Amino acid sequence: MTSPQRCKNLDLVEQDYGGRPLEQRESHQYEKEYVQSFVEKWDELIDWEGRAKGEGRFFVELLQRRGKQKVLDVATGTGFHSVQLLKSGFEVASVDGSAQMLSQAFQNARDHNFILRTTLADWRWLNRDVHEKYDAIICLGNSFTHLFSERDRRRTLAEFYAALRHDGILILDQRNYDAILDVGFDAKKHTYYYCGESVSAQPDHVDEGLCRFRYDFSDGQTFYLNMFPLRKEYTRNLLMEVGFTAVETYGDFQQTHREEEPDFFIHVAEKTYNP
Repeated sequence: MTSPQRCKNLDLVEQDYGGRPLEQRESHQYEKEYVQSFVEKWDELIDWEGRAKGEGRFFVELLQRRGKQKVLDVATGTGFHSVQLLKSGFEVASVDGSAQMLSQAFQNARDHNFILRTTLADWRWLNRDVHEKYDAIICLGNSFTHLFSERDRRRTLAEFYAALRHDGILILDQRNYDAILDVGFDAKKHTYYYCGESVSAQPDHVDEGLCRFRYDFSDGQTFYLNMFPLRKEYTRNLLMEVGFTAVETYGDFQQTHREEEPDFFIHVAEKTYNP
């Protein structure tokens, strides 16, 4: 059941951070961030063609090597990864906490001649709305960093774990916040993920508890996202602590990398591990 507050948030036309945006550090803040005007411009930021070229067949081949067919995309956004997997013959279900994003994803999929199976759900109570078991769950696009409390992160990972079959895997990515926190943000690194050339995306504020990104579009519109700056080893340890038995981490799709170099880390966590 959708709460009255969430219904109210659907009517927002401008992002709402109150009078002190740097103090907005709640896991549900994303509901006030992904307003329709921002969602309509999200694909300008991604650039589907550019991202498809940058990623290649990384996720498709990773899932195929492990014999995974039934995939739950828990942060579908505007549907890029769901559509790419559908094109490759996977069975896909698509989840997001933003009704605006799901609507855009559904339309994008139709434009590619697919019909998405969509569910509006808060990850923290994922299995309340998603009742099937999956070979793999993907949580991509830096989405996991919308969770600000460790309690929410642990609860969400436990929900992911429960939605997987006994030998399932979770693929979760995140920005290289270690580099942003310790070295600084390098605007030249957007080779694979945010490929839109008409958009500037960079931190507006960074501390150990908040990375506030600013997105400037060519038409003069500006939007923000408040995210928690997850460190790589913290995320890996958390995955193990909630029950995953092995975690392999890639840096921008490469197994071998220098820690400061990748723009993104991709964690592949196994529910069952057979050495």
